[in-house]
Amino acid sequence: MPLRQYAYFALFSGHVSADEMTSQLGITPDEVSVRGSRFTEPKAIPAGHRWKVVCREPGLCVDEQIARIVERLRPCTDRIAELAGRLAADDGGAVLQVVRYFNDTGQDESSSRPEAPDTPNLFGWHLDRDVLGFLTAVGAELDVDEYDMTGDDEDAG
Repeated sequence: MPLRQYAYFALFSGHVSADEMTSQLGITPDEVSVRGSRFTEPKAIPAGHRWKVVCREPGLCVDEQIARIVERLRPCTDRIAELAGRLAADDGGAVLQVVRYFNDTGQDESSSRPEAPDTPNLFGWHLDRDVLGFLTAVGAELDVDEYDMTGDDEDAG
């Protein structure tokens, strides 16, 4: 079964911009979202600002992707925790997001079915104590989104 997945750590806020977060943390994000950038018609709807560190490297298990993200952020744990706490006090906060697309035949990034003995099984994943400790220290939530990309025509058969 084809599987595409990625993970990211984000700080989010309705008021503090990603540029302000970058300035306060001293860490350049991989991606940002700007409040109101999702919709322009009939009028801008605030989506919130997001500051993200992302791992989209194919062929890695989710826990390996998360470990790479946390490894990059760990030296700034105290600054991230302080900023996340201020954001949480104003309807913002921190989140570790995992996104997985199953049966994603349109993408050829990775597959969970090993073709060679050393190919990892991408279905299973876990969070070790170090990652859980980091998430706890910065007050982050864990959000996992999983999508079955099987087309409706395949379900009818």
